[in-house]
Amino acid sequence: MSREMNEKVMSGPDRTALVRALPYARRYARALLGSQERGDTVVAAALRAALVDMTADTSDAAIRAALYRAISDDVRRTPAEVTSPDASDDMSLLQRMLLLLTALEEQPLAAAAAACRLEIEVAEKELRSAREGLRANAAARVLIIEDEPIIALDIQDLVERCGHSVVGIAASEAEAVQIARAERPSLVLADINLGAGGDGATAVARILNDVTAPVIFVTAFPERLLTGDAVEPAFVITKPFDPTTLAVATYQAVTRGVRPV
Repeated sequence: MSREMNEKVMSGPDRTALVRALPYARRYARALLGSQERGDTVVAAALRAALVDMTADTSDAAIRAALYRAISDDVRRTPAEVTSPDASDDMSLLQRMLLLLTALEEQPLAAAAAACRLEIEVAEKELRSAREGLRANAAARVLIIEDEPIIALDIQDLVERCGHSVVGIAASEAEAVQIARAERPSLVLADINLGAGGDGATAVARILNDVTAPVIFVTAFPERLLTGDAVEPAFVITKPFDPTTLAVATYQAVTRGVRPV
């Protein structure tokens, strides 16, 4: 999304609540479409639709719901944009949406169903099928970039419980690049702040010069990373996270097969 669009939001009557909601709308759209550029384009259009669709309720929850609904409507009009490149993947677009809304965006089922314009009973059935489909997801070879040893081990445990293998754990930028070149991971899970070890985003940029793999960034402050002003990741999860969130983000990243730009 452009700076011009941000300025338009800032001039609106409910600008504070809208600005708070935008990072989460960006995260949902980017994860669904697999790239920052396509996601932010959809968010820009969805923002205009949400402003028209908005009710008298201008709470944070209501504004986020309006944005999620507008994004979902837009993407459903062009479903080819999110067709998986893997012919063996039969998860539907609606199922992907429900997974992302409930796990990544932490929306209750009723809110996710409303965003997808489904009856709650239908949404519940689709979500159950989608979660079962996660178990059949192809295993990824994961490189973890995390400087806190205890957190790194927790992430490794979650990754392995999701059915993936960990090819290495890097505590610094230099170590991450070295492991990636040697192991050629199929997925990178990276913290942003590596303390004295450097910057996770810089490490990823160096890795992607040699290895083609989707990247999931982990941060305690996703709103700081999803501003729309620079080259930013397509996949972001909030620390701390649970196994379902990691499983959903990993599934979407791997089946999109894209770089985080």
